[in-house]
This record gives sequence, C-alpha cells and structure tokens, in this order.
Amino acid sequence: MPQGQPSVVPEDGLTTRQRRNRPLVAVHTGPGKGKSTAAFGLALRAWNQGWPIGVFQFVKSAKWKVGEENALKTLGASGEGGRVDWHKMGEGWSWVQRDDQQDNEAKAREGWEQVKRDLAAETYRLYVLDEFAYPLHWGWINSAEVIEVLRTRPGNQHVVITGRNAPAELVDFADLVTEMTKVKHPMDAGQKGQRGIEW
Repeated sequence: MPQGQPSVVPEDGLTTRQRRNRPLVAVHTGPGKGKSTAAFGLALRAWNQGWPIGVFQFVKSAKWKVGEENALKTLGASGEGGRVDWHKMGEGWSWVQRDDQQDNEAKAREGWEQVKRDLAAETYRLYVLDEFAYPLHWGWINSAEVIEVLRTRPGNQHVVITGRNAPAELVDFADLVTEMTKVKHPMDAGQKGQRGIEW
C-alpha cells in the first residue's frame, strides 16, 4: 500500500498515527470538470472501508438522476461496505441563476441545518457536500459559520466540499484543496453533455 512521505513533520506533539488519522476538510473547486466526480471517487474509497457516507447535493436538480447516486446507493445497500445516504436539497440550480431564488435559498439553508445536525450526532464518517461552494459564494450560507462548525465538529468525520468559486476563507481553512482547471472541453466545440460522461 503506497504511503507517501510528508516533506515536513510539524512539531505539534502528535504521534505519526494521530496525525495520519486526523479528520480532513477537502475542497474541490475551479472552473474545470471533475470536482463532483473526484468527490464520488473518494466516497467509493470510504464505502470500501466500511464508513457510513452522507451525500448532500445542494445545486444539482432533485429530478436529475446522476449515475453516482444509483451506484453508491446500490453499494450502500449491498451490506459489503459502508452505508450510503443521499440527500437532495431542493429543486436544484445551475450556475445560471433563476429569477426566483428565495425558495432555493431557503432549501439550501435547510440542507445546511441538516448537515450541522448530522455532524453534531456523528452520523457519517464521510460527508460529500456536492456543489456546496455555490450557496457559500452567493451568500446564502455564512462561510464563517460553516468554517466554525467544521472546525469544532466532533469525532473523526471527513468532509469534502465541491463547486466553483469556493470562498477564499474556506480554501484557507481546508486541509486539502484541489482546483480543477479547464484546459479543453467538448462544449467549447459545441458538443452537449453526454450519458456516461456528465451523468
């Protein structure tokens, strides 16, 4: 099993094992494709370890049937790995805003309140907050509050947040940040999203 070596060993009084097992906050942001895809790949690893997983989709439409949802729910119900619960927050948005946002804003806040309850109860070992960077960027949910809740979460709960335009303070706070940078995309040549690639 590969076990990369850190370039720096902090003088924090922790043992190697304690430092290795610290719960992480990861952020996948940037304009490129693959932020959610990477988070769901992480969920597969967590499932294999037997961890309970909570997926909270904040932007993608509740009517949109993404392939990862079916796959992870099937795996979660198999009894072989961890449990998987999938939560859809409202009717969904894209990065093109609609005229009437109040209902979506309220549903995003309700979703965040549920995440806070689950963190306090230590319901999951891995939380995928899919597209959660958007309601933070739009000011629907207070970034400082989110950071404080994540900073003080009990136990050994890992959290991954996806979405473009992650607030700078969240990026500064997170333990692991990946920025997906678009170099080239089929949509640039007029090709729409396709089954098995985008969903």
